[in-house]
Amino acid sequence: MQTATPTIDNGVNVTALLGAREALAQAPEAARFTWRTRCDWVNGTHSRATIEGFHGLGEEQRHRSRSTFDADHPEVFASEDHGPTPVEYVLVGLASCLTAGIAAVAQNRGIQLHSVTARLEGDMDIQGILGMDSDVRNGFDDVRVSFEIDADASREEIEALVAQSQKRSAVYDLLTNPTQVSVRVK
Repeated sequence: MQTATPTIDNGVNVTALLGAREALAQAPEAARFTWRTRCDWVNGTHSRATIEGFHGLGEEQRHRSRSTFDADHPEVFASEDHGPTPVEYVLVGLASCLTAGIAAVAQNRGIQLHSVTARLEGDMDIQGILGMDSDVRNGFDDVRVSFEIDADASREEIEALVAQSQKRSAVYDLLTNPTQVSVRVK
C-alpha cells in the first residue's frame, strides 16, 4: 500500500526562487538592486510616500501597481493623525519581511503553514526626538517580535523556520547593523 505525500503549498514558488539564486550566481552584477520611494509633504507632519519602480536584474523594473503610504503623527503629538508614524512603518517592514521569509523557508523545507501571526513592539523615549535630552537616542531602544505559528511541524522545526528567516531578512539586517545613509539637498 502506497501513501500519498501531501502537497505543501504556502504560496511561495521555491523553484523560481532557487532558479533565480542559481542564475544570479552566474551573473552577480544582476543581484544589485536599488529600491526607491518618493515622499511629498502634504501639511503639518503629514506626508505621502509613493512607490512605483526599482532597478534590478540590470534594468528598470515596475511594480504591478503604484503604492502610496500616508504617514503622520498622532494627535497626542499635536498632529492630525492621517496615518501611521514613520517608526510604525519600520515595524511593518520588519514584520512583513520576517513573515515572508517564514513562508519561503517553510515551503522550501516542505512544511505546510496554516497561520502565521507576528506581533511587534518597539520602545522609544521621545525625549530624544523632541530635543529634551541629548543623551536619549531618537530611535527605538528595543524591538520585540513574537510569532504564533500553526504548521505541520514540531516546535523545533518552527523555531528553525523563524531563525532562518531572521538570518536572511533584509529589514532585520537594516535594524541591527549600521547602514550608510547620506542626506543632501538638491
